Amino acid sequence: AIEGWDEFVGHTPHRPWIDKVKIKHPKSGLVGKRVKDVGNPWLDAGIVPFSTLQYNTDKNYWNEWFPADFVVECFPGQFRNWFYSLLAMSAMMEGKAPFKTLLGHALVRDETGREMHKSWGNAIWFEDAAEKMGADVMRWIYASQKTEHNLNFGYTVADEERKHLITLWNTYSFFITYARLDGFDPNTANVTMEQRSKLDRWILAKSNLLAKSAKECVESYEIFILMKEVRIFIDELSNWYVRRNRRRFWKSENDNDKIAAYDTLYKVLEKTIRILAPIIPFTTEAIYKNLVANVNENASESVHLTEYPQFDESLHDQDLLNEMAVLLQVVSLGRSARNRANIKNRQPLSEICLFADDEVKELISRNEDQILEELNLKSLTFAENENDLIEYNLKPNFKTIGQKFGDKVGQIVGLINKNKSELLTKVTLRESINFETYGLYEVVLDANDFILDEKGVGNFEVATGNNFVVGINKLISDELKNEGIVRDLVRHVQNLRKDSGLNVEDRIDFGIEADKEIIDALSNNKDYFLNEVLGMNLNFDSTTNFNNNLKINIDGKNAEIAISHYEGA
Repeated sequence: AIEGWDEFVGHTPHRPWIDKVKIKHPKSGLVGKRVKDVGNPWLDAGIVPFSTLQYNTDKNYWNEWFPADFVVECFPGQFRNWFYSLLAMSAMMEGKAPFKTLLGHALVRDETGREMHKSWGNAIWFEDAAEKMGADVMRWIYASQKTEHNLNFGYTVADEERKHLITLWNTYSFFITYARLDGFDPNTANVTMEQRSKLDRWILAKSNLLAKSAKECVESYEIFILMKEVRIFIDELSNWYVRRNRRRFWKSENDNDKIAAYDTLYKVLEKTIRILAPIIPFTTEAIYKNLVANVNENASESVHLTEYPQFDESLHDQDLLNEMAVLLQVVSLGRSARNRANIKNRQPLSEICLFADDEVKELISRNEDQILEELNLKSLTFAENENDLIEYNLKPNFKTIGQKFGDKVGQIVGLINKNKSELLTKVTLRESINFETYGLYEVVLDANDFILDEKGVGNFEVATGNNFVVGINKLISDELKNEGIVRDLVRHVQNLRKDSGLNVEDRIDFGIEADKEIIDALSNNKDYFLNEVLGMNLNFDSTTNFNNNLKINIDGKNAEIAISHYEGA
């Protein structure tokens, strides 16, 4: 500065103090001062498509890059600045939008919805988050968020979302564990569609449908829709396909059915990680390296160099998808009925009874074995009438009715109590109810204005959904109780096997000292028990001379169990 410094010093570089300062150019000697007219600095960002892409000097080059394919930025902060200046400049210069797609997202806040501030102590730095929750978990959280809604970000949210990645990893780990044991080679497996089971064809169709959704969601920039489907898919892959097929992987012989199970799970995992690669790049790369690149010399070096999965019409089977959707809902309702009755799934029960239309009955009948095994039941029957399984009690929702018709609540409640049977049908069909019929004008209620209590008839506990009712018989005989005890015992032995460091294929000797009820239950179900735990010998007299012991309690009855690695031939 050659002038004005004394008046400027100690002030910020704004008017009026900055206007006092004059600066001399070190080479030319020219003296400069602030230009009085200064535009909004966001105009610099707005004219980038013109100022940096040779708009005035090479129009052909400029046309290669304009308009931009994609612009993304926080919407609240930019729609009056960068977005606006881009659009205004382009409208003036070219008469069209400067971008093909603009994605404006909302804000990231803390887990309670408050803004993050260092001074408030609720700010989370990227390095800390990446270290503690993992970069892929962070990306999963962001991808799952609907862009126009604020994201409440934090470690509790991360713990919830991490569960989905863990489920995917555990499914991959399950496959790797057994594929190594059996020497499965995906490069030599040649399995036709006819050789695959119904569950194989279903999960292939599901993963194929996920690929279709993925392409649509990526192209429409609605990744949050894809993430909802991904969560459901990973859960069904792990908790339905793998769980329902465990015995196919466990059996000793490497027959065509076992190879089909391996090949199906391999193909589904490989397609799934390619779908998820842009979202969780590190997890998918780790899986791909081991699952694909290390076993196929012709495969791409990285999952990120592979083609994005495409929908394959030959794998699509809508009838099978519909059938399995009904089956999954029946199982879900069966579990709900068990939970309501407070009966754990390891306890066998005698009967599941369903009320449904003929089409649903036919689908259920085709999958009876799956339902019975999954819900640990002995038989499946159908009810002729809904009233054979369930009773409904209709009550007014005083809160919603009071908000709408405060001074008429008494009259409305009286009419509801007087016409319950007639109203019940409309409420179950979720129809609006006009009370003109009952002489009360200008009163219209919907299903939310009623409370519908469901109660099972007799020994049944019930759950309802999509026009059918599922009932579980709660009566537990002595024989069923004994089976439940043994299933509990199996669980404890499997945990002891794991804690003892035994391999999944290792055979064991088993010893037990227990109350008479447990011994009797085990004696009556000996073959089942030994088969489940890979047991070779069973000792009822002593738990000594075994390598690993554990004291347990089953339904209030004490026991000590012991296992050793079977050393026989």
